[in-house]
Amino acid sequence: MFCDKIVLDYVVREFLLLVLLLYQLLVATSGAGDGLESDLPQVKSTPAGNPLINLVSDTRMPIKLLSSKGEIPKKRISVNRLNDLSGKEWIKFTKSWFKHSPPPRDRTKLIHPAGFPETLVREFVEFFTKPGMWVLDPFLGTGSTLLASRTSGRNAIGIEINSRYASMARSRLAAAPSSDGTQQLVFRGDSRSLRKILEETEVHEFDFCITSPPYWNQLRRANLRQRERKEKGLDTNYSDDPEDIGNINNYDVFLDAQKQIFDEVFAATKVGGYLVVVTNNVFSEGRLYPLAFETLTSLARTWVPKDERVWLHDDKRLLPLGIYNAWVGNRSHQYCLIFRKEN
Repeated sequence: MFCDKIVLDYVVREFLLLVLLLYQLLVATSGAGDGLESDLPQVKSTPAGNPLINLVSDTRMPIKLLSSKGEIPKKRISVNRLNDLSGKEWIKFTKSWFKHSPPPRDRTKLIHPAGFPETLVREFVEFFTKPGMWVLDPFLGTGSTLLASRTSGRNAIGIEINSRYASMARSRLAAAPSSDGTQQLVFRGDSRSLRKILEETEVHEFDFCITSPPYWNQLRRANLRQRERKEKGLDTNYSDDPEDIGNINNYDVFLDAQKQIFDEVFAATKVGGYLVVVTNNVFSEGRLYPLAFETLTSLARTWVPKDERVWLHDDKRLLPLGIYNAWVGNRSHQYCLIFRKEN
């Protein structure tokens, strides 16, 4: 019994010492320094190394005061500087791939051989701008970007080299609901002279640009889909204008001309503004040309590449390309390349 009592006393003493050590460690590391001092006994060791309690405290350790109710930091309020979307809508849009099934196109939209739907454009416009900002499309076509901007309450300017398509864009705007105080303007011209064209307007800087340039020479290829369009009396190429970059046969010359246009766009974009280019790699003369990838690398000399979103077409009809002979893929996606002007 006597031995058990000694063991019990030793265990209790050691436990109390451990508690005191932990408490002093907690006080010492809590950022003390608000002026209060501690009368807690300090712990030190004898020369033999046995921990003892020093009940005569030589040093008083400061204790940190708890913050008063008025000093509790207020919850930070997030400010959306880019758009008017909710957090949930923002996160959903940043997914790296998406499917988009637009409503059926009318005859005017079908005439253009490579139009993209205004419902798709609207999603990008509403992510990268706020109402009242200015949007640019240097390859306007029949006006999808201007219609999407009007629906979203944004101002917009479109440049189109084909006078027929420019006229169609104006007609579609005239038939659309009113602009609600915003402007959507169509200019016929070559976007390689974008800044000169803009001299006719009071607008010289844009918040956002979205466009879809020609996919090099793809409309010149007599593939199955082009033959079907021709049978229906629809256009199978952009124009016969030699200044139209869609008529450039040399791939490298096309890339240079395309970059020249986006250099003009860069000069007309506000610092911090974004550019979205809808494009794709192309298959021609038995080989793949990495048009989307080389568009990214060529524009990266001025613009800062930010990301890509892959637009999937799982409803696109598959064709028997190269069947029983050689690989020719059914391309069922497009790249939406995202850039930003940062200097």
